[in-house]
Amino acid sequence: MTSESVEIETPQQSTSAQQFTQLFSATRRGARLARLLAVEQLVAWGWPRGGERIDAAALVVAELAANAVTHGRLDGRGFRLGLALLPTARLRIEVTDPCGERLPVASRGAVEGGRGLIIVDALAVDWGVHPYPPSGKTVWAEVSAPRSGVGHRATLAGDCAPRPDSQRAPGGE
Repeated sequence: MTSESVEIETPQQSTSAQQFTQLFSATRRGARLARLLAVEQLVAWGWPRGGERIDAAALVVAELAANAVTHGRLDGRGFRLGLALLPTARLRIEVTDPCGERLPVASRGAVEGGRGLIIVDALAVDWGVHPYPPSGKTVWAEVSAPRSGVGHRATLAGDCAPRPDSQRAPGGE
């Protein structure tokens, strides 16, 4: 009897070489930790700390995580943060919570609260929501990645190297 190799094609989502996924408690502290760890992961991928794109990504993570904690919380269940660098030079941010029946809506007329998704809409290239069976949902947003150097971290020493005299602030060393 001979064995035969058969290749079966299965549809797959586009994969990214750089992905991050972490579960968090559905608390304000969990939402804060999600933002902080997202920033650290992006820095590890080569995004410049304090840059416009990393700040936008951090704000989107903060808003989506806060929504998961506020509107998608079920006792004893947390939320999941996912980050993926896409081949389209975008960062995909996903926050999954267990409460699929409460779908997010950007509310421009809200007096108190409800403006987080307006911020997400302003900062993201695109965003949306899809079901996460059996009962949850994933809210996702994509932000543009920095133009160059993403994913290719040179050295940590380069981050702390003194600037040339021509770039120093007046009166600084």
